Amino acid sequence: MIRSIRFMPVAALLTGSAAIAAETQAVGFTPEQQATIGKIASDYLVQHPEVLIKVSQELQAKQRTQQQELMTNAVTKLQKQLMEVKGIPVLGPDNAKVTVTEFFDYQCIYCSHMALTVESLIKNNPDVKFIFRDWPIFATHWKNSDIAALTGLNVYAQSGAKAYLRYHNGIYATGHDEGKLSTDDIALVAAKALKAAPTMTVSDNDYKVTVGKNDLLAQGIGISGTPAFIIMPAQNATAKTITVASGATTLDALQAAINRAE
Repeated sequence: MIRSIRFMPVAALLTGSAAIAAETQAVGFTPEQQATIGKIASDYLVQHPEVLIKVSQELQAKQRTQQQELMTNAVTKLQKQLMEVKGIPVLGPDNAKVTVTEFFDYQCIYCSHMALTVESLIKNNPDVKFIFRDWPIFATHWKNSDIAALTGLNVYAQSGAKAYLRYHNGIYATGHDEGKLSTDDIALVAAKALKAAPTMTVSDNDYKVTVGKNDLLAQGIGISGTPAFIIMPAQNATAKTITVASGATTLDALQAAINRAE
């Protein structure tokens, strides 16, 4: 006679035949009994696929939470490096208590979708420092990721934050991403932002150093793509006051993160 399976942990039923086989073997079921129990569980899961969906969703949520904790802990260790902004476009007061760092690529469609949200966030938070870190992860496919980033750094070096923001938003306003951004787009937007042609004073080597540091920071934090936002106090940030938002998010979520960091 097969022993009642009501004494088996529910988790064993929910995680599939491998877990069930291990459980039944551990409590001394014969191979025949294990096979029968496995079939019962398999039939149940076929008839109730929502169980597997729920387990999958719970697992994904747990993984996201764990990844968030890892990234937040990484930011606490790298906060000094994140505040080193030599050669990095920065907008906002030097004595800002809160910083918002964005890692972005000018060919990234999700960065493009977030541009207006970030623009609104800047307008709503004049006391916050915004740090723009070029991370041209698509440059291996579309070289204009690099060209647009280098041009932006030159706009910033030539005319400062306001001109840079006009350029930054102007690139995304073209609606040309995922390989569609052209050198003509870049030159036109830069000229409009500066009201003149940009002076290319940032050397290729300086550019490589800058994006190389950004790349090391992104990898050190555990960011896997663009856009990515790090909202934190400018000094003495802790896990409770740091928010790492990977991917497109909402204005309300970013504002809540700023409020939490204050």
